[in-house]
Amino acid sequence: MVVCGDDGLARRLAAELREVYRQQVVLVTPGGLTEQRAGEPPTVLIRASRVLRRSGRLPDMEIAGTVPAPPHEVASPEPTEAVLRRAGVERAAALALLYEDDEANLRAALTARRLNPGLRLVVRMYNRKLGQRLEEILDQAALLTAPERDRTVLDASTTVLSDADTAAPALAATAVAGTSKVVQADGVLLRAAEHTPSGQGEAPVPGLCTLALLSSTADDPAGSEGSDAGGSQTPLLLPDDRTVAEAAGRGSVVLETVRYAGPSLPPRRLAGRGVPLRELFSSSFRRALAGVVLSVLVLTLTTTLLTDAGPVHAAYVTLLDLFSINDPAIDAPVTHQVLQLLSGLVGLALLPLLVAGALEALGTFRAAGALRRPPRGLSGHVVLLGLGKVGTRVLARLRELDIPVVCVEEDPDARGIPLARGLRVPVVLGDATEEGVLEAGRIHRAHALLALTSSDTTNLEAVLYARTVRPDLRVALRLYDDGFATAVHRTLRAAHPGALTRSRSVSHLAAPAFAGAMMGRQVLGAIPVERRVLLFAALLVAGHPQFEGRTVAESFRPGAWRVLALDTASPEARRPDLASARRDGEEPQLLWSPPPDYVLRPEDRVVIAATRRGLAELLGDRPVDVRPR
Repeated sequence: MVVCGDDGLARRLAAELREVYRQQVVLVTPGGLTEQRAGEPPTVLIRASRVLRRSGRLPDMEIAGTVPAPPHEVASPEPTEAVLRRAGVERAAALALLYEDDEANLRAALTARRLNPGLRLVVRMYNRKLGQRLEEILDQAALLTAPERDRTVLDASTTVLSDADTAAPALAATAVAGTSKVVQADGVLLRAAEHTPSGQGEAPVPGLCTLALLSSTADDPAGSEGSDAGGSQTPLLLPDDRTVAEAAGRGSVVLETVRYAGPSLPPRRLAGRGVPLRELFSSSFRRALAGVVLSVLVLTLTTTLLTDAGPVHAAYVTLLDLFSINDPAIDAPVTHQVLQLLSGLVGLALLPLLVAGALEALGTFRAAGALRRPPRGLSGHVVLLGLGKVGTRVLARLRELDIPVVCVEEDPDARGIPLARGLRVPVVLGDATEEGVLEAGRIHRAHALLALTSSDTTNLEAVLYARTVRPDLRVALRLYDDGFATAVHRTLRAAHPGALTRSRSVSHLAAPAFAGAMMGRQVLGAIPVERRVLLFAALLVAGHPQFEGRTVAESFRPGAWRVLALDTASPEARRPDLASARRDGEEPQLLWSPPPDYVLRPEDRVVIAATRRGLAELLGDRPVDVRPR
């Protein structure tokens, strides 16, 4: 396995491949790795865990087997052809390109496909459209070099992922339901909801599917963020029904559909392509225009009653007098002359009214392209701090759920500003750490705060200040370092036990999905359970004796994997990417909770939940020696 990158995601992915899948890794970074990095447990901790496990004081965890040697390091600022050859791409099983620059990943992917047509590529790319086209081009190149290859295997040949896309559902769900444990499949956003029984004699709530039983550390100030060995019981992943029934008084994690219970967006808002009439003109203008129209109708009716003219002719004459284009009624009866004068007076009032309407419409259209300010009466909304890569994706997720959002961004040219303008989302421009900025975002009436800037100190300072304004505010902050995140989380929970606090690392949420894709399966998402991770993946039954010819109930292995859904579409009509949203009018493909007696066929595609060890066993890949030359 070869991992190329220039930030923490590359280091975390290398550790994930080594410790979970026991793969030999070559790591290409700008400066190489010469010290212990975040996310890699020190050797002394691994040795200590083995000693404690043998003594019976520490149950078995996911540090299994012999951990391979530390990754071979290749120091290079760019993934050139010479660097890729030196890293052993020509003989590697998979290559991950994780540079923050999409163009650098694109060039390296094309070069790697030419050096090794059968190489499994996992590319980090923020541009979705470019990523889809890149997948098609690279898969076609792989198929041309080996026409006899199975197209089902080809689906895993090139995978384009975004760390922002992978982490965005979890961060958005924190604002929706207080949890970041979500996964999206077939257009449905599912969450892993924690249920803690109120009494010792109560059994955990089963829900759609019980994913895990929480450890006893769920009652400490850190809640679900405690360590795996922090209490007398470790978290039990994917338990069977009997274990769930016997786990009285123990918290559980169940699979549910995400629903937002807070206030929705007001019905009066500017549309994306058109502006309603009531939003185009002010209420005073509409009242004045209604008065003019009513005056014209009264004059028309009076003309009809006092003259011999019919209704149509009377309306015609009234409009001519209104616009002052009719001949003076010098020789006409006095009644006609009076009506003409009244029509002229109404016409004088109509001229400035038309000018005012034109100016109001122009101002409305100009304001439609500008950033909106938060309304005064706004409440129950989500304050989103930061509109970078991650913040932009989270904003899109929140708006898909029809959740009111107020964004706070210091840079007027940030990546997410055009999206916020197009979605008509209020934006406050300013430094969130300065006094008055969060107040402008109506933080005192907000439902939650998401601090997602690229600066840990900015996120922490904004959260601390928001807690002084509203101590019970639900907050979630993005922190790069896991150790720092754990310390901040425990401190905030201890200081504000009645408020919900979540700290998340984007690389921590994204690394398992990238690792699963490198192992050759479509990973839909990852859900953290305390300090462990559950993976959700879509795979074909063919080639897996653990599923093929077995019923759904027989294929379930507690603590390893479980079938959650069955793809009901025919192989020709299946969507390649189940993690993408359904198009308008497209029917759902997945059948959640399939019948336990259904016999899985080779052509079936299933969605499973698996532990990292379980997914590694299902993959069955052998470590490949890719030592650099």
